[in-house]
Amino acid sequence: MAETMALTAERRDRAGKGAARAARREDKVPAVIYGDKKEPTLIKVETRAVTKLWNTGNFMSTLLDLDVEGETTRVIARDVQVDPVRDFVIHVDFLRLGKGAKINVMIPVSFINEDDSPGISKQKGVLNVVRHEVELLCPASNLPDAIVVDLTGKEIGDSIHISEVSLPEGAKPTITDRDFTIATIAAPTVSAVEETAEDAGEEGEAAAEEGAGDEEKKEDGGE
Repeated sequence: MAETMALTAERRDRAGKGAARAARREDKVPAVIYGDKKEPTLIKVETRAVTKLWNTGNFMSTLLDLDVEGETTRVIARDVQVDPVRDFVIHVDFLRLGKGAKINVMIPVSFINEDDSPGISKQKGVLNVVRHEVELLCPASNLPDAIVVDLTGKEIGDSIHISEVSLPEGAKPTITDRDFTIATIAAPTVSAVEETAEDAGEEGEAAAEEGAGDEEKKEDGGE
């Protein structure tokens, strides 16, 4: 199950651009907590803490226990606004997660046992990842760290579909109209081309060296 992180925030008295700019001058990121049939709560969070979470690359799929002046609420980031020029977070929307809540979340795909895939380890095939992330509808209390795909026994030409993957209890893909592909084992065509080009390059170098040797012999004979 995904780890829950702690985050501290303060309340904001008012909304609007002026209040948001004031929060940023304090080195805080303006934010809002909404959902669970409750009124939105305006807050501000330390810029350093938000930046650290954002830089993990998993901010949007990380559960947070958000402490707002002593009151803790389980949340997840649903929308993050980033400055288009300086590329730092300028606003965050957090969704409250009530008891029994289910949410859509992008979960990264992780591949294991490549050495046990004959197509990769013996036939030098290539793992072609079609989906690096998959969107799941999950209970908020049971978000997975990753979707784990076992490559054991996979041959060249095999495809791995979502139906072959074990998902956490209560989780299901948001795409339900087809058994979509996560990855395939492709033939090593690119590697073969590269090896051929490399061999041709080596032959060219050898021919050039041989030609240079002949020229040296001619020069020696001329003297």
